[in-house]
Amino acid sequence: MSTGRATVLYDAPGPRARTLYHIASAAVAVLLVAVGYFVYRALDEKGQLTSEKWDPFLESSSWTTYLIPGIRGTLVAAAISIVLALILGAALGIGRLSDHRPVRAVCGFVVELFRAIPVLILMIFAYQLFAEYQVFQSKYLALAAVVTGLTLYNGSVIAEIVRAGIRSLPRGQTEAAAALGMRKSQIMRLILLPQAVTAMLPAIVSQMVVALKDSALGYLIGYVEVVRSGQQLGAFFGNYLPSLLVVAAIMIVLNGALTVLATRLERRLRTGRKNRAAMSEADENAPDNVLSGMTVPGVDITGEHDKRR
Repeated sequence: MSTGRATVLYDAPGPRARTLYHIASAAVAVLLVAVGYFVYRALDEKGQLTSEKWDPFLESSSWTTYLIPGIRGTLVAAAISIVLALILGAALGIGRLSDHRPVRAVCGFVVELFRAIPVLILMIFAYQLFAEYQVFQSKYLALAAVVTGLTLYNGSVIAEIVRAGIRSLPRGQTEAAAALGMRKSQIMRLILLPQAVTAMLPAIVSQMVVALKDSALGYLIGYVEVVRSGQQLGAFFGNYLPSLLVVAAIMIVLNGALTVLATRLERRLRTGRKNRAAMSEADENAPDNVLSGMTVPGVDITGEHDKRR
């Protein structure tokens, strides 16, 4: 093996290997062009590429009848489930760190159970259960099932994120707080959680995006959300491809807005922590002088006379 032609992870390809790679790349490119051409021909024959298929999106009735109610349904289901999942995840994550073995066992069983069940199965099961025992009114039945499925699944995932975030902190902080006589609840609330939240925020944001996207599964149980609304609009006007493209753009905008909001929140939290740390360090380095916290008329803390008239 030539050291000049070798890399860290693999050996550099020789002439025959490079030729083979070029031939394979060209073959894949030709295959992709052929598939794209057949897809284009099929869509063109169905009339899905004409400009008339986009005309319904210029009418206000298409938005007020289909898309806006769908967007509202997606946002409502996602917002409720995200809030409940955060609460459930924090409770289960902290419960898995409890000193009491039964609490750890119950929380661990719940987390592992709902992490293993697909979200759609949870939604269908909740829908059938709520309908059988008439837990909710019929108009709220689908919403309750969607929120229940999203909350149970995402709450279980967030519980693991919370547990990992708290465990990633140095044990010395917990030991120092315990040596000062603080209870475990105080240590968790005042010391561990504020630091862990900032570290966990990127993973929690990713799970929020997952919850927002998974709300689209609610159309299988009759819930009105943006994907179902897009399908209904496409069936009514016969423009399935433009409708799905518009729905995809709407979901990208919603997920992007959620990510931007969470990024700004994370930056604000990190800035607040840095400012508090800087203030604490300044207080520790300040001289232990009685005059440092006093204002004496005519004399400043350095002993110089006040030049004010």
